[in-house]
Amino acid sequence: MLNPAEVAEAIVKALDAKMAQDIKAIKTDAITVLADYFVICTATSTTHIKTLADDTDKILSELGEAPIRREGYRSGGWVLLDFGCVVVHIFLAEAREFYALEHLWNDAPEVNFL
Repeated sequence: MLNPAEVAEAIVKALDAKMAQDIKAIKTDAITVLADYFVICTATSTTHIKTLADDTDKILSELGEAPIRREGYRSGGWVLLDFGCVVVHIFLAEAREFYALEHLWNDAPEVNFL
C-alpha cells in the first residue's frame, strides 16, 4: 500500500506521461480533511480528459490504489478522481479558470513531484 505522497507522485507522473498541462500538486492535509493532496491539471480536449482519467485510473489500480469515486464523465469539461488521500481534478482550460481551485486552496503548499 502506498502512502499519500507516493499516490500523489504516481498520479502526477501518470498525468505527465499523457501530456497533461500545468500539473499542480498541492498538499492539503494541514487545512482540510478532504484529502492529503489535490492534483490539478488541464487537458486539451474532452478526449484528452478521458485519456488522462482512464490512464491514471489504470496505473494507480495496478499499484493497488483504485479510485473510490469518479465524477464528471458526462459533463465533458472536467473529471474528478477520488483516491481517498488524493483527489485529482482534470479540467479543460475554461473550467479550470472558472473553478479556480488553486486560488481556493492558496494556503496549501505546492509540491513538485516531477
